[in-house]
Amino acid sequence: MFKIFQNARSFGKIYLSLEGMKEKLLGKSLNELKELCKELSLPSYSAKQIADWLYRKRVSSIEQMTNLSLKSRELLSERFEVGGVMPSYTAVSRDGTKKYLFDCGSYVEAVMIPDEERYTLCVSSQRGCKMGCKFCMTGRQGFKGNLDAAQILSQFFFIEEAQLLTNAVFMGMGEPLDNLDEVLRAIECLTAEWGVGWSPKRITLSSIGLNNSSAQGEVSPLERYLDGCKAHLAISLHNPFAKERAEIMPSERPFPLQKSLEIIKRYDFTGQRRVSFEYIMFKGINDSLRHAKALVGLLKGLECRVNLIRFHDIGQTEFQASDMKVIEEFKDTLLKAGITATLRASRGQDIEAACGMLSGIKERNKTEN
Repeated sequence: MFKIFQNARSFGKIYLSLEGMKEKLLGKSLNELKELCKELSLPSYSAKQIADWLYRKRVSSIEQMTNLSLKSRELLSERFEVGGVMPSYTAVSRDGTKKYLFDCGSYVEAVMIPDEERYTLCVSSQRGCKMGCKFCMTGRQGFKGNLDAAQILSQFFFIEEAQLLTNAVFMGMGEPLDNLDEVLRAIECLTAEWGVGWSPKRITLSSIGLNNSSAQGEVSPLERYLDGCKAHLAISLHNPFAKERAEIMPSERPFPLQKSLEIIKRYDFTGQRRVSFEYIMFKGINDSLRHAKALVGLLKGLECRVNLIRFHDIGQTEFQASDMKVIEEFKDTLLKAGITATLRASRGQDIEAACGMLSGIKERNKTEN
């Protein structure tokens, strides 16, 4: 039997729920929690208590919210659940990198990367991806669905290092701007005073640059993110020439890099918010002096950083990692032109830490068994 509930979110959507299925609390804002407390005739202060249990104490069940009365917990439990997802598999690398798999209908990955006192979490926002980048294992899996805010936040809250995390990058499975509503909802829960209370400076979102508008007068997802969020931005660039970029990144055709750059240059990145560009180095494809000089011209006048990345072999591909000497020469060209450039070390290669590798293996095993 179907039950129909009016969602308390500002969008006013109607949510259908099968009997036994409940709406998730994790991912709701303080205002939304106030609304549902009002609907259930719970004390007004209960909203802050619930937010504290969700985002500070990170409970997995309503039953654990012990400063709510038994009656309040019972009323909440009739319609709601916390909605967190626990990791179902963990792999640990020799270098300390740890990959967690979460079963959200299909496996998604979160990767914890330790570096002295810094603990960075690489977060997924979708099950699979629509963008189809030829060098990406996630892209090969195709698109299976968006993650909701509860599933995104579960990657932060229910791993062993949850309380140690210092930074987060939305660079895992999926294109974050293609699931922008839920990603922004998760970031709000992480940065709001009533939530985790992180500074937005601790978060970076990586995107190919969704720069299209779906309707006349609407802004693109890239503009929505830059207007509505103070976290950092990283653009997956990988080739400065449009035609060559389209050969390895089909998204270049509907979402040209040049348009993304035009949008980015309208915003101020001289303060606390940064923009950076990810550039995976592929042997004989994008690592020549010609590419380095074109990249300099493309980014001229923009306060930014270029993160050079040595390709992490995913198998069954024509791509190879550039030689270190070539990478260093490429980096020196950028530095001499006044562009900040760094070389990112590869981590976790012994546990298939490249995005999408381990989830693909486990997904195949699940299907075969």
